[in-house]
Amino acid sequence: MMKSMRGTDRLQVGGVFGKWDVAVGDQIAAHVRPIKLDKATLLVEADTATWATQVKFLADTIITRLREEAGVVVEHVEVRVASKRRG
Repeated sequence: MMKSMRGTDRLQVGGVFGKWDVAVGDQIAAHVRPIKLDKATLLVEADTATWATQVKFLADTIITRLREEAGVVVEHVEVRVASKRRG
């Protein structure tokens, strides 16, 4: 996982991943998870398109909360929808 965090120090990574639930709240954390932090861009994955849309609307709030709760500077939040695997 750390390999995908190029350009980002461990404190920032730990802050985002360690404080995610506190920063975004239990409801969002149940449906959206951080995937990758690359410099100031955070990639998150939502379990449905509806939650992905919600995160896009809340991106500024999430950025502010991560700064307040985790001391991490994120400038952009990119969102993707988790793929459903057949099997």
